[in-house]
Amino acid sequence: MKIYFIQSTPYYGDNEPVKKGRLYFVGLAPAILASLVPDCDFEVCLETIDEVNFESDCDIVAISGMGHAIIRSIDIAKEFKKRGKTVVMGGYMVSLMPEEAKKYCDSVIIGDGELSFPQMVKDYENGCLKDFYNMPLGKLTYPLPKYELLTKKKIGNFLPVQAGRGCPNSCSFCSVYCLYKNKYLKRDIEEVIRDIKRIKELGYNKFLLLDDNIFSDIPYLMELLGEIKKLKMKWMSQCSISIADNKEVLKAVYESGCEALSFGIESISQESLNSMNKSWANVKRYAEQIQKITQAGIDVSTEMVVGSDGDTLESISKTAEFIVENKIVVPRFYILTPIPGTVFFEQMKSQNRIVNNEIYSYNGTTAVHKPLHMTPQELTDAYWDLYKKVFSRTAILKRTIFRKDFFKNPLKYIFYMYVNFYYRYQINKGIIPNII
Repeated sequence: MKIYFIQSTPYYGDNEPVKKGRLYFVGLAPAILASLVPDCDFEVCLETIDEVNFESDCDIVAISGMGHAIIRSIDIAKEFKKRGKTVVMGGYMVSLMPEEAKKYCDSVIIGDGELSFPQMVKDYENGCLKDFYNMPLGKLTYPLPKYELLTKKKIGNFLPVQAGRGCPNSCSFCSVYCLYKNKYLKRDIEEVIRDIKRIKELGYNKFLLLDDNIFSDIPYLMELLGEIKKLKMKWMSQCSISIADNKEVLKAVYESGCEALSFGIESISQESLNSMNKSWANVKRYAEQIQKITQAGIDVSTEMVVGSDGDTLESISKTAEFIVENKIVVPRFYILTPIPGTVFFEQMKSQNRIVNNEIYSYNGTTAVHKPLHMTPQELTDAYWDLYKKVFSRTAILKRTIFRKDFFKNPLKYIFYMYVNFYYRYQINKGIIPNII
């Protein structure tokens, strides 16, 4: 049996799919799912760098899309349904709105796919495909991912490895919280190391450690770091910025080969953090924490949202100064968006503050709710102004080249400068920097 897996790309501008010559941040889902159905012919389309083959002779079309790429996923599903194909959809966004997703496909996989996906394939073969599959995991484990499906494509110099899923925090806008409800599932360390060793065998000396918050379980993290260190590889990941306050962990992270960490710091307004159920973070300590991380030898990437109840036009403007002053090498921003299924959506709906009910127009770059201290249009304009300030030529140089530690590793910061100028080029086209 043949399965055609499609990781859709987002739209930009007038419904133009985002296309690139190379995809750096590659999703792990297709490699895992292929390993779960080893007897199937499994073909992968990463639409950011591949073209969708609507003439495929596959039996099942499996479609996933990260974030706002779900809009493109639905359009792809519609086209395959017109052609008489059996279409299955899955991923975070689909899991938040399964009934809505079902309108466009034959079956929906809700949440984790390790149990659901092979069961779905079995049911298809037996002629009893179900509308929905929701099989939560008690333990996170799976066979060695079929990385070979990814290495054949135009990707970057690293591959993904997963340690855990879920997060103990309860941020109101977060899809991870909606699906896992504060649970944190972690894989056996032996299994994680098995995957990293396979990546090394394939000729890669760097990996992306996928985890919603690697700092969630410190004893587990410390043991994992000890094993990673033995492999002498470089890696990147994301976690809570509170890792800066644990000197022992931060040292172990660096010594194990970590080059960069991404942090969802969200806002420089404490009122905004409080409104998003993120009061555990302290904006007054952000600069200090970022400095601790960079002094430990780890580069800092940030993700922030604008448009929460504590934000003003002034605070959004000052965010650009914060990014430049703290020399964040890779900053990303999004407009806080009430995605159906999240706590934030229910809050905005109950307060009658959603101004655009066409959920398929939600893209994270245009305000669809009414902020407290500005109009939706003012928020949208402030968002794009923020990106233009942070990615101005002067700001890029200050964040990457004009820094005290530049001569410790000049090639690295020249590379970051190149990445930032590429992002600047995309921003001028209306394409925001993203994990694609």
